[in-house]
Amino acid sequence: MKQDVVPVHIRGLLPANSGVALFIGNDEKVFVIQVEHGMGEVIGMALRGTPHDRPLTHDLIGHVFQGFGITVERVVITELRNSTFFARLILRQESELGRKIVELDARPSDCLAIAAATKRPVYVTQRLFEQVEDMSQVLERLNAQQSKDEDEGGEESDESSED
Repeated sequence: MKQDVVPVHIRGLLPANSGVALFIGNDEKVFVIQVEHGMGEVIGMALRGTPHDRPLTHDLIGHVFQGFGITVERVVITELRNSTFFARLILRQESELGRKIVELDARPSDCLAIAAATKRPVYVTQRLFEQVEDMSQVLERLNAQQSKDEDEGGEESDESSED
């Protein structure tokens, strides 16, 4: 079933009591998905391109995909039901026999980690995008506070280096 989708990307990560808040959206709207702390770290590392000594689970999955000629087409966050987000991981495999597209049900956190690691696009269904609360102003305030904290910290370290 074809649904209208809206392109989005991860606009911010913030530690929260129950894990990490992922701010996802575009210039029009931003919403939050809560993920486990470890998964938030993995997504953050993938977004920053942080190298690690050994493959993480999502790296391993990427290597398996590569070994079988599978590419990640896209991720679609599809719905919110009982305070739980749902997503689909869309994969493509091409061979001499033809092309095969497969859609897998997956946790948004797994999908977002894979999308970040493989630099593939993320979408949200239009219906869900209209349904979620806009957290753009919250993200703007948090970014402004972080910039202010960094500026204040930078001024202190500049002063102490002059002594």
